[in-house]
Amino acid sequence: MSNQIEKHEQLRKAALEYHAQPIPGKLAITSTKQLVNQHDLALAYSPGVAAPCEEIVRDPTAAFKYTSRGNLVAVITNGTAVLGLGNIGPLAAKPVMEGQAVLFKKFAGIDVFDLEIDESNLDKLVDIIASLEPTFGGINLEDIKAPDCFYVERKLRERMTIPVFHDDQHGTAIVVGAAILNGLKVVGKDPKRVKLVTSGAGAAALACLGLLVKLGIPRENIFVTDLAGVVYEGRTELMDEDKVVYAQPTTARTLGDIIEDADIFLGLSAGGVLKPDMVRKMANRPLIFALANPTPEITPERVSAVRDDAIMATGRADYPNQVNNVLCFPYIFRGALDSRATTITLEMEIAAVHAIAELAQAEQSDIVAAAYAGEQMAFGPEYLIPRPFDPRLMTRIAPAVAAAAAKSGVAMTPITDLEAYRVRLEAFVYASGTLMKPIFAAAKRATSKRIAYAEGEDERVLRACQIIVDEALARPTLIGRAAVIARRIEKFGLRLIEGEDYDVVNVEQDHRYRDFWNGYHQLTERQGVTEQMAKIEMRRRLTLIAVMLLKKREVDGVICGTWGTTSTHLHYVDQVIGKREGVNNFACLTGLILPSRQVFLADTHVNYDPSAEQIAEFTILAAEEMLRLGVQPKAALLSHSNFGSSQQPSALKMRKALALVQAQASWLEVDGEMHGDMALDVVGRKKLMPRSTLLAEANLLVFPNLDAANIAYNLLKTAAGGGISIGPILLGAAQTVHILTSATTVRRLVNMTALAVAEVGAQR
Repeated sequence: MSNQIEKHEQLRKAALEYHAQPIPGKLAITSTKQLVNQHDLALAYSPGVAAPCEEIVRDPTAAFKYTSRGNLVAVITNGTAVLGLGNIGPLAAKPVMEGQAVLFKKFAGIDVFDLEIDESNLDKLVDIIASLEPTFGGINLEDIKAPDCFYVERKLRERMTIPVFHDDQHGTAIVVGAAILNGLKVVGKDPKRVKLVTSGAGAAALACLGLLVKLGIPRENIFVTDLAGVVYEGRTELMDEDKVVYAQPTTARTLGDIIEDADIFLGLSAGGVLKPDMVRKMANRPLIFALANPTPEITPERVSAVRDDAIMATGRADYPNQVNNVLCFPYIFRGALDSRATTITLEMEIAAVHAIAELAQAEQSDIVAAAYAGEQMAFGPEYLIPRPFDPRLMTRIAPAVAAAAAKSGVAMTPITDLEAYRVRLEAFVYASGTLMKPIFAAAKRATSKRIAYAEGEDERVLRACQIIVDEALARPTLIGRAAVIARRIEKFGLRLIEGEDYDVVNVEQDHRYRDFWNGYHQLTERQGVTEQMAKIEMRRRLTLIAVMLLKKREVDGVICGTWGTTSTHLHYVDQVIGKREGVNNFACLTGLILPSRQVFLADTHVNYDPSAEQIAEFTILAAEEMLRLGVQPKAALLSHSNFGSSQQPSALKMRKALALVQAQASWLEVDGEMHGDMALDVVGRKKLMPRSTLLAEANLLVFPNLDAANIAYNLLKTAAGGGISIGPILLGAAQTVHILTSATTVRRLVNMTALAVAEVGAQR
């Protein structure tokens, strides 16, 4: 017990520090427009702001075009039912509302103002909220006690022409609905034939029941209990118009009485109310949803002590099947806002239910697996619903909701091209999506798409291969131990089948071994590699095996580098594949997806202190690669020197490199040497150098040495890029090889595979 108290206190201290540092709270407001000069001020405020005001007077819907309203949601509470803390008031509820706002932004890109309103008179509360309609595109009610919340929501829906959603009711109901549908599927029971018993009759419970009825569970099969016992016909104690709907003709008066033969227990009440003896009386293979927080109605440990066939769900993250509203509310609002829905209909809620339920039955996402390392997540008793960090929630739920809004007739701007909409949402989820879209299209069309993965046993590689196979991007060849690969595929819940979806080069025994070591020896015998060394290396060097496959034309491209260093892998690439004709040096180009721009950096991984000639060469190679990516390169050669301000050797080197690039690639827009800020600040550059040959904002940043390039890349990636990068892209190789890094993600593996296939198709 003392250990539990200590853990609780540690969590409390950590939570307080988290909320206090480095800036109090979890929210800040950031401007979307620059305000750096008098002209900007004139546009942003007086007199320029009058123009959009006049447009909105003429057409009120123009507010969605000229203001943030279309992506702005209010999270509102009066603090009467906050989490499990009760009626703690609106001020104390503010951390919760800020948390809700953070989830909206993180998972769906929706901006939020949290509003804590000190008002318990319901009609006044309705008036206050309704008066805010000009500000917001949607209203998310939170932590308002029952039955007050029903009244408030009903009145607001009657008065307002924007979506109003009470998360405690509908959010919970949607996730519970998805979990119960999937739970019944797992146990093989018909929703129309099950008995459901609830503990609790508050907002969440009644909303769940209402939706479950719409999903197929007959009302006459639902039995409700609360503080006064069973809700039966004729009962008057603690009854209201919403609860009386579920009154049953029964002699049972307690939860212990009514629980017998129940197929489903739905708890939204208080910790400990469901006892082990009650669980014993439930039907075969029962579903037990103990959702009270922080203490469930019964813990999984107590259930497993008396039943080995029960399936559990709780509201807690430390148990399987966490029922978490974040699975739905950001995406429901995303779909509602994007379709300009005037309300959220039952059809939209049901669409969300089915989208969530179906997603749980698909194989798990790599990002989910990373967030919940070590946990088995395949559809079944311990995985009924997706995890909150599954990036596919956005692309599944929001389009389903938007489509339902259009079908319901409440969408002011119906989304007609749902596939294009999914692509746009995916670009938000995977910020690299927009840039990579044409590359993916080219990869899908390609005919030569056999890609070897040197580290074929790596979890990231296997997960990436599942996506690659599903998307028809490539035919993977995995290098490793065949039995280990098969076991890991099964462990991770993937659907890959050897011979059908992928091929294996078995490092323990492969018929190509003699041919490969002999070929390698012939290539390197005058580089000090003996026969015996060639035999040993061909057994243990995975990248060597991969590039020999490429040399022998058994694959079309190679991906390696998830282990080790760039130089280690490049050594074998150089020995076996070598450089393209006319190219003297390898280099690496890395792309970063930043909040407001895409930039490429060179050379981030290969040349420690390149000469002017080397810099000129890889600048041109990098620019050509960007063209293949569909990006028009605009290069800046960076230095501590700004257009001749220094005569240090590195400055002179970049100055010379500029002359060489301009002579060898007159088509490339380039200038230098310059400071980093000058590369990105067009106005500042024009003031300093009016006749600069770089006319626009640079998107190809070329550094004087490896230290500068690699440090800049890692700093930008971490501080501003959300860790999202493309590459490293190996420049200068005779055939398609890319050496990634130990920090490579599954998404980057997928992106680089598509790029490799596209490069092969380009027949350079």
